[in-house]
Amino acid sequence: MPSVLNLTSENIEKAATALRAGELVAFPTETVYGLGADATNARAVAKIYEAKNRPSFNPLIVHFPDVEHVSQMAHMSPVANQLAAHFWPGAISFVLSRKPECPISKLVSAGLPTFAARVPAQAGAQNLFRVAGIPIAAPSANRSGRVSPTLASHVADDLRDKVDLILDDGPCTIGLESTVIDLSGKIPTILRPGGVTQEDIEDVLKRQVIVASSNTESPKSPGMLLSHYAPSLPVRMNAECANAGEAYLGFRDTPHAEMNLSISGNLMEAAANLFACLHDLDDPRWTGIAVAPIPERSLGRAINDRLRRACAPRA
Repeated sequence: MPSVLNLTSENIEKAATALRAGELVAFPTETVYGLGADATNARAVAKIYEAKNRPSFNPLIVHFPDVEHVSQMAHMSPVANQLAAHFWPGAISFVLSRKPECPISKLVSAGLPTFAARVPAQAGAQNLFRVAGIPIAAPSANRSGRVSPTLASHVADDLRDKVDLILDDGPCTIGLESTVIDLSGKIPTILRPGGVTQEDIEDVLKRQVIVASSNTESPKSPGMLLSHYAPSLPVRMNAECANAGEAYLGFRDTPHAEMNLSISGNLMEAAANLFACLHDLDDPRWTGIAVAPIPERSLGRAINDRLRRACAPRA
């Protein structure tokens, strides 16, 4: 099993040293725990794909401590700077065109001339990036296609000795992956709904944005595969009640639920609880997981996106 260390200054130094040495380090963000490697080191990046059993055509997100570091490696358009001023640091990633001298491995972006960049708001993660002094490629710290981790214990249970070190800072506050928006072309396009809502983005830009469909062949960002974020048990969404043998994951005042995303109907609370609940209900006592209807608005869109992918047929 990997070392699980509390997120202290001393342990951040240890994690930064490990990252510079080409090792894999799991760390917390406000969204989910990430599996980090030096984004400029192709061998280290390859370890991420191996540890997760992740398809090599599925790109990764690169994490930075601030927008200045992003602009050194990618072209920041006026729209990108506008959104960064409102949402960075935070739960949104931008797909940007890389600069000619960009040292980030092409393996990060599956050979595309773009890469996804994010500046997380979690203070410990920002400190780690600054101390390491390198851009950090980091998808969610779980096996590919499985439920994303919101606790350090989720990482340890799923990846075990495939990760060298885990920094533990308790539960993630948002609990859903970052929104990914493609800003490399003329029209901003949401590739993956997440912690920043479509409405939030449109309020800043004062115009509508496009929402892309799933892409199973050449995705431009993580989270675009049809089947993703899935527990081992089958998932059924928009369920008014559980069938025989199923565990019921409720929302609002749904009766007879084994767990509830938010009794008050708060979508932010539901998003924060989603992956932890799916982890806990993914148990052989049940034949499947039935999930109560979630409103298709605001963060509910991101929750339903994850649930649709968890329900999708599996390869």
